[in-house]
Amino acid sequence: MSAKLASILLNDASILTKLLSIIAKLLSMLLKTLTLINYKNFENKSFDFDSKVNCFVGLNGVGKSNILDSIYHLSYGKSYFNPIPSQNIRHGEEYFMINGMYSINKKEENIIISLKKGVKKIIKRNNKLYRKFSDHIGLIPLVIISPTDRNLIIEGSDTRRKFIDSIISQVNKDYLKDIITYNKILAQRNSLLKYFAKNNTFESETIDVYDIQLSDMSKRIYKSRSSFMNDFVPIFKNRYKTISENNEEVDIVYKSDLHDSNLIDLLKNSIKKDLILQYTSKGTHRDDLVFLKNDYSIKKFGSQGQQKSFLISLKLAQFDFLEKQNNSPILLLDDIFDKLDDSRVKQIVNLVNEDKFKQIFISDTNKKRTENAIKSVNKSYKIFEL
Repeated sequence: MSAKLASILLNDASILTKLLSIIAKLLSMLLKTLTLINYKNFENKSFDFDSKVNCFVGLNGVGKSNILDSIYHLSYGKSYFNPIPSQNIRHGEEYFMINGMYSINKKEENIIISLKKGVKKIIKRNNKLYRKFSDHIGLIPLVIISPTDRNLIIEGSDTRRKFIDSIISQVNKDYLKDIITYNKILAQRNSLLKYFAKNNTFESETIDVYDIQLSDMSKRIYKSRSSFMNDFVPIFKNRYKTISENNEEVDIVYKSDLHDSNLIDLLKNSIKKDLILQYTSKGTHRDDLVFLKNDYSIKKFGSQGQQKSFLISLKLAQFDFLEKQNNSPILLLDDIFDKLDDSRVKQIVNLVNEDKFKQIFISDTNKKRTENAIKSVNKSYKIFEL
């Protein structure tokens, strides 16, 4: 690049932005091979994948979802379905290992995750051990759509916070650091509240130290979440409109204690309550998302099909957001055709036929249904019968 051209680009933000956007679109990523050793129900199993669509078909219980979970594990450093690491080790064995060979921007990247009973889990990238698991997050963007996503609707606010945190953390390392730091300080403050209650004492100067730190962290977390929701909700609405064929109106409302006040004031005003409860009752760790259909709770008034469409739209919006920020994510579809009518299945198949969807992994109990759906998609594919 000539010095003159470089000068023009640096002095024209719009041209530079367009150039970076073009470069981003040229980036590519795919999982080439996968080897599982003592992972869940697999003793030793290897796969060579197609660069576009890969399908795992078979009866319930043969391990289709376990394969998708291992791919998720390679991206996030943890299981999507089982948060207890040791329970991912095959029964009767002492360890598990997941070995994935990727092509990221035309460069081979080898990711290995292993766990031995009684020993801390390790993650290696090209045989180099990660010092912190958080350093790995964002390298391999990935979105999973699964029946267990219904927990986003039926469970508590913690599940929904983790959902938005996982998306933002994939594109913002500082945000991930803030969340980790905030949770550590929060745990320390809660321990102090328990100490006060147990010893029938109180030291305002000590609690103030934690309050100031939490307040500083919460400002950045709240700002990041608010900005994310402003970008994310319109994407989500557009996805749902396509799946429902414009028949329903949906929305996501971001709830936070910080909408109307700063955290330092909230903590001071709630200290008496916190001392009784022995935990911190105000803060960004209490944030929540409200899912609505036609201004009513999707949890209370949405049919099973509408809830599933809502969740699929939520995850496809996650894909769209990450795709704009990063490489096109790997997409995992775990048994998503179940309980959907033909019209909605068709809409989903049409959606994943877009060029932005690169490598896709699908699990299903019905081989014929899967094969018919895939044949209508103009992509190469492999079917693995388990």
